[in-house]
Amino acid sequence: MKNLIIVSAALFISAISYGQFQVSVSSGYAVGSAGMKLGERVTETETENSYGSYGEGVNFQIRGTYFFKDSSFGADIGLGYLNGADQDVSIIDTEDEEVNAIARARAFGGSASLVYKFTNNVFGRLGALVKIGGKTEAVVFSKSVFSDAEATALGLPSGSYSETNYKENFHGHFPLGLVAAIGYKYDINPKLKLFVEAEYYGISLKRKNSKLSEFNTDIFLPDGTVAVESFYTLDNLPDGFNKETTYVDTLSNSETDSSKELSQKVPYSSFGLNFGITYVFKKSEKKQKS
Repeated sequence: MKNLIIVSAALFISAISYGQFQVSVSSGYAVGSAGMKLGERVTETETENSYGSYGEGVNFQIRGTYFFKDSSFGADIGLGYLNGADQDVSIIDTEDEEVNAIARARAFGGSASLVYKFTNNVFGRLGALVKIGGKTEAVVFSKSVFSDAEATALGLPSGSYSETNYKENFHGHFPLGLVAAIGYKYDINPKLKLFVEAEYYGISLKRKNSKLSEFNTDIFLPDGTVAVESFYTLDNLPDGFNKETTYVDTLSNSETDSSKELSQKVPYSSFGLNFGITYVFKKSEKKQKS
């Protein structure tokens, strides 16, 4: 193994000497593509579907690209972080209930691509995309007015209500997707280049599990006075909530464990525009003189 590492390192250094290696950093914004239904918006008079993609948001990337000797082809390895935009999962605004549930991506990804220079300034990339870390974070606020029977059972006056705030982090199985981009570079000098590129991500994530990270329910009197603080917490969850949930492909019709649910795929696909800068490493002097 040690000899293999030494040989691989020697081959890499030799390749850098006879080709061209460059590092790029960029940032941009992506909008969702092929948006799927994420939830619903409900009022007293109508219900509306909410569509979107968790791939929408601000991204940051760093990439290393190696162009082969006397060739327009190169290989590219990239790492990126997505700070996803809020997506509506459940918005309810009725007389007795108010819910504002959003979810957003906080994800790290990697890519491996082939690069082709159409001209000295125009380039394209095509390759594979993977998610290597992170989560989809759900942030939920819920306000519910007690029925008269519920209020009486709790010893509260009519019109009392509860407010619940919680966060739930969703994780997924290892996904594989597609990345494609086309861009234009502007030379500042032989080593520094500015670039802009349009980029497409085609990827979806199958849910694996989720975990509540925060949970709190307070009870209020009709005038807004707090009657009971932390009536429910992570250590005292109400019926219908679990600290951890596992998502599976098959559930028995007789299953009674509420911590298991059927899995689903959620979209991360997007179209984005990135702006960045590239630093080109100088070829070896020996090669330049030959």
